[in-house]
Amino acid sequence: MEHIREHRSLLADAERRLLIAIARRLPPWINSDHLTLVGLLSMPLAAVAFANIPAAPWSAAAFVLALAANWFGDSLDGTLARVRNQQRPRYGYYVDHVIDLVGTAALFAGVAVSGLMHPSIAIAVVAAYLLVAAESYLTTHAAGVFRVSFAGFGPTELRILLAVGAIVVANKPWVDVAGQHARLFDVGGLVAIAGMIVAFGVSAIRNTRALYLAEPLPSIQLATTEDTGDTEEKACKTNSFGKLGENTF
Repeated sequence: MEHIREHRSLLADAERRLLIAIARRLPPWINSDHLTLVGLLSMPLAAVAFANIPAAPWSAAAFVLALAANWFGDSLDGTLARVRNQQRPRYGYYVDHVIDLVGTAALFAGVAVSGLMHPSIAIAVVAAYLLVAAESYLTTHAAGVFRVSFAGFGPTELRILLAVGAIVVANKPWVDVAGQHARLFDVGGLVAIAGMIVAFGVSAIRNTRALYLAEPLPSIQLATTEDTGDTEEKACKTNSFGKLGENTF
């Protein structure tokens, strides 16, 4: 099933122009698979760098560089495939999102062991992310729309916030909030959790309503045994892989 890729973040237009310009200048021997590998390997490196910040504050710079490498690989692989007309819709859809899941889990494992965020909050951030990700994948399949951003924030904006946060936390890991002394990343994590839960709720309600209006409950029409058997046989023959639409590759 084909779908629309909807990206309305604050930096989306400028980022799109930049990515296309870079893709057109890459040498032929670099392909989208190379960039995907860069995106995959950069997140464990970012996790290690973040975990090392308390012992070596300069690791914040390494963390920022790893995030930049992740942006380069993760954002550019699909653009390069489209510029060269080398799209692989099903492969790209699957691999891109598997890497996102693995990368997020790896990153927050590093955050959890760093001591700069309470492990329970880091786990809750990942859980909230999984809710948002799962709802996004379901929307892509059921409604034909893949939304990359919410309320002006997408992956690039979140990377920028993480980079700024890492630089700040390397020098000032604790802040005062409403008279309470708290870790900066604990506060940021709680805000992120709340934001993702709101995003999940708003999107789930909106899509449920839209799908309900598109598919109202039909009147009762009892099917015969033969009709039911034919339907089940057709369903068994359906290739589920054929239902995936185009995405980043």
